[in-house]
Amino acid sequence: MKIRSHRDLETYQIAFKSAMEIFELTKKFPKEEKFSLTDQIRRSSRSVCANLAEAFRKRRYPKSFAAKLSDSEGEAAETQVWLEFSLECGYMEKATYERLFEVYEQVIGKLVNMALNPEKWCY
Repeated sequence: MKIRSHRDLETYQIAFKSAMEIFELTKKFPKEEKFSLTDQIRRSSRSVCANLAEAFRKRRYPKSFAAKLSDSEGEAAETQVWLEFSLECGYMEKATYERLFEVYEQVIGKLVNMALNPEKWCY
């Protein structure tokens, strides 16, 4: 399959789906978390996708491509931290936490592989 857009990337699709799941889950978080945990986890999970899209458009510049992938990786790791806080605060079931944490591990792995093999993506 030819990849024409960031939306064609499996990594993007996984990250987008997870960000949307986090959005739905956080609707149930307490109101007092609206301007802290809720906003932070939504922002970081969405930023994984946004940085990956930006990286895809910068792929003619390998260093810029790698830098944006690194930003995306950092946002994925940050999302994992917010997931952990969500679990410890009692806002998320352990099984949901473990599944989402593992999804972001997979996303991080894919981002690292992309950055280590830019010749596959850059032109």
